[in-house]
Amino acid sequence: MASPRTVTVVALSVALGLFFVFMGTIKLTPRLSKDAYNEMKRAYKTYVRALPLLKKMGINSILLRKSIGALEVACGIVMTLVPGRPKDVANFFLLLLVLVVLFFHQLVGDPLKRYAHALVFGILLTCRLLIARKPEDRSSEKKFSPQGNIGNAGKAEEQPSLYEKAPQGKMKLS
Repeated sequence: MASPRTVTVVALSVALGLFFVFMGTIKLTPRLSKDAYNEMKRAYKTYVRALPLLKKMGINSILLRKSIGALEVACGIVMTLVPGRPKDVANFFLLLLVLVVLFFHQLVGDPLKRYAHALVFGILLTCRLLIARKPEDRSSEKKFSPQGNIGNAGKAEEQPSLYEKAPQGKMKLS
């Protein structure tokens, strides 16, 4: 049976991956929602106007929106389907992307309700990354006594399991 940690990481990976595939697709094409697509176009025009450095670098609103959308779709697919370390890399890129989007929202002075979803998904990405990168807890495999052996320079001694403590053979009852 899978550990609760594994179930949590897989559930977060799939849910976050699907969310970012959906949001990235909205940025790339009007097929899912024409209204949401038009809203994204308008928002990214505002972001580029608010940050003249992007214009100087030759980045227009279309390039910015499509780049972020493509990165969201690619990382979302990795988070949903690819096992192992690539999920953590995709998670990290999505977390950086969320931070950039939060910066854009603050730059143009959007109210909290416009970027609350980015805050929530940023927190979820952070939690998923922390849970996934936390080392496995080995305390269930080895049990140590609370008092260390002074002769072993503070190293704890292994305690026998309950099965090993049980008396062997027949017991005499009178």
